[in-house]
Amino acid sequence: MHGLFLSSGVVRDADHTMERMAAVARILRRKHDYHGFLHLKVLPGASDAAIEDVVSLANAVSLNVEVPTRSAFAGLSATKDFDRDIVRPLKLISRLTARGTPHARVKQSTQFIVGASTETDAEIVTAMGRLYRRWGLSRVYFSAYQRGLGDPDLPGESHPRLSPEQSLTREHRLYQVDWLLRKYGFEAAEIPLDPAGALSLTTDPKELWAQRHPERFPLDVNRASREELLRVPGLGPVTVRRILERRKGGGRLRALDDIGRPGKRLRKAEPYIKFGLPRPPAARCAPLATGV
Repeated sequence: MHGLFLSSGVVRDADHTMERMAAVARILRRKHDYHGFLHLKVLPGASDAAIEDVVSLANAVSLNVEVPTRSAFAGLSATKDFDRDIVRPLKLISRLTARGTPHARVKQSTQFIVGASTETDAEIVTAMGRLYRRWGLSRVYFSAYQRGLGDPDLPGESHPRLSPEQSLTREHRLYQVDWLLRKYGFEAAEIPLDPAGALSLTTDPKELWAQRHPERFPLDVNRASREELLRVPGLGPVTVRRILERRKGGGRLRALDDIGRPGKRLRKAEPYIKFGLPRPPAARCAPLATGV
């Protein structure tokens, strides 16, 4: 998608900065007749009027949550309030962009800075589920916090002393969870975590979920529903659609080659699937004779 993303550091205060961003958006829309995609940043602490203004001009808006809990937020900022400056604007944007409203087309997203505070993966996953299910966000993004050489460890940290590579793996795992919530029908409570509330750094969450639910497998690809197939490691939405289209056309899948080229990703599915006979059509009964 091509378009513009307009953001800014805070100049004077949130509303003054938002007013300047809205002015730029108006120049683009009205003076230069720009009808393309426009993503505007909402600053923490902005007033309702400022938020309503940018929502009316944008195709997408975002306000970065940064951390998932009030306590973590308080540890990062002594001047901002989590409920007033983060939760309130998120709820307002959700109302302004809800289905049936004039701005229903506007998408809302946010971002977490992973590892900048003492948050656990469990807290982030719970917050993600709430953002998607309750407030209707379209995307959640993540950015791994990278410490400087002299930065101290954070007290109570869920992932102490992670290397830069491990921090990026943690970020990657959260993106995988995001896909499970948005595209694969998972609920936040289903995401596998260790006793400390951390995602595995060695195994992707979908595969770990499958390992913990052996009663669900092997799954018959000739009979399973779309929702069931999306739970199979190695099968994504495109592959599942291909399976269902093949079945709809009356074809029977007999081996992994019938699903697609069996590369490393598709090979992950082998222990979790089988190729049984397709379900026979329901028998038709002759109509009963009626009469006195």
